Amino acid sequence: MFDFARSRQHMVDGQIRTNDVTDLRIIRAFKAVPREAFIPVAKQALAYSDVHIDVDGRSVMRPRDFSKMLQGLDIKPTDVALDIGCARGYSTAVLAQLCETVVSLEVDDERVERATEQLIDANIMNAAVVKGDLKAGAREHGPFDIIFVNGAVPNVPQSWLDQLAVGGRLAVVLLNGPIGHAVIYTRGKEAIGKTVICDVNLPLMVGFKREASFEF
Repeated sequence: MFDFARSRQHMVDGQIRTNDVTDLRIIRAFKAVPREAFIPVAKQALAYSDVHIDVDGRSVMRPRDFSKMLQGLDIKPTDVALDIGCARGYSTAVLAQLCETVVSLEVDDERVERATEQLIDANIMNAAVVKGDLKAGAREHGPFDIIFVNGAVPNVPQSWLDQLAVGGRLAVVLLNGPIGHAVIYTRGKEAIGKTVICDVNLPLMVGFKREASFEF
């Protein structure tokens, strides 16, 4: 039988710690969440590989990239997060270890129900999956201290930035060429700051085309 627990530890030691992710809360979160439980059975052998995994048309990000973006967000235990395009809920489950509350956004009833079931099975009680347009966000549940986007986009919709609380941070991969860049946006009282974390090769999120929306 495949030893997922051992593979999870190898993932932390070989893909996360070695890439300058030093936040102990993030390391504990990756150890606590069984990544394979949120991956289709046919792809579970890839669960702890250093690759992005396509799950129902969404990208479950490679652990190195996901962990570096989380560290860049400087998440506090009291933060409220929005997880955009959560697939079956892995990113939500990890965020739930770090935040007070997580609202996850998916586009149809089937995705919402599947992610909800997976989170319940994983005993994640501080997260809820809602249905809506990914570009519109979830304004009725905001403002958010944290917004995480599970896929690359050519530009950031203004609606996402509008839903950040003052001091809130948004993590996203911007893809305007062959190589994407993981970026953290921070909302101040008067302006929005931008910090590039690292290069990330991630597919464009379904439904996002290279068109004018908001570009910082």
